Amino acid sequence: MPGPVALSIGEPAGIGPELALQVWAARAKNGVPPFLLLGDPALLAARAKLLGLSVKISECGATDASREFANALPVEPLGISSSALPGKPDASSAALAKGAIERAVALVQAGQCAAIVTNPIAKSVMTAAGFKFPGHTEFLAHLAAKGGVAPRAVMMIWSEELAVIPVTIHVPLAEVPHLLSVELIVETARIAARDLTRRFGIARPRLAVCGLNPHAGEAGTIGREDAMVVKPAVEKLRAEGIDASGPFPADTLFHAEARSRYDVALGMYHDQVLAPVKTLAFDRAVNVTLGLPFVRTSPDHGTAFDLAGSGRANPASLVAAIKLAHRLASAEAPAHAG
Repeated sequence: MPGPVALSIGEPAGIGPELALQVWAARAKNGVPPFLLLGDPALLAARAKLLGLSVKISECGATDASREFANALPVEPLGISSSALPGKPDASSAALAKGAIERAVALVQAGQCAAIVTNPIAKSVMTAAGFKFPGHTEFLAHLAAKGGVAPRAVMMIWSEELAVIPVTIHVPLAEVPHLLSVELIVETARIAARDLTRRFGIARPRLAVCGLNPHAGEAGTIGREDAMVVKPAVEKLRAEGIDASGPFPADTLFHAEARSRYDVALGMYHDQVLAPVKTLAFDRAVNVTLGLPFVRTSPDHGTAFDLAGSGRANPASLVAAIKLAHRLASAEAPAHAG
């Protein structure tokens, strides 16, 4: 496998820096693979002191990170300092967060790092600094563009208990019926099926597709979208040889027996599928970006400004994200070698 996992520092005033410190401090207990933290060594040293964590920091690059990891936290300085204090983002926050993402992509594209894990960013802080993307996913797709064409990125929230994909993501609920189309559902499902095979090793992924309306439309009596949009999309996928089924009423799709019948559930809107996975695996769920030419995962939580600097933030999701990134990159390595 080509190098360590590249971990971006995320929003400097959020919980990302301290979670990275906590994960390294408990590296043996958590069994995390080597990672290279991209950020500001001085900020990390100050945050470790604030939290009373004994963390030795080694300023190094990807080449030395795996060797250094056993005895020190490998940090690659970006030449961007941040004065942000816990819970108090300032004008220096966005530059460091953005620079860490860009460096992570450069390292993985160069083959020096195996995968990318991103700590959470604050969209409001980034936008105020001129960041023109809705979030990580779109920015990563932009950085991965070839010939000016960005890959179509799909967000999957994964846990051992349940994996889900929202077909529409951060949009008002009132806009969802107008945004849904056969083409959007089919394209999302194709990417999901491909990456579940390529990276998760599932030979023929089973995709369960939620209906938009209660009872999946009840034969058209509770809305026509399921009959006119969702069902034709499922039929098209099946005609292509993809094991898709539905549309299913979402209220009966997430109990244990139902979950045993599929590998991923596709929902028509954000909360339809994110609420179940966060209920089942709130501290262990991982955000996985499908459709990119490299592996990217992220803890499934935000910057938590209210917890920053307190030492009370739970690192479990970051641990899971690093482990999953390593696993997916390891599974894909033979294909790269060939």
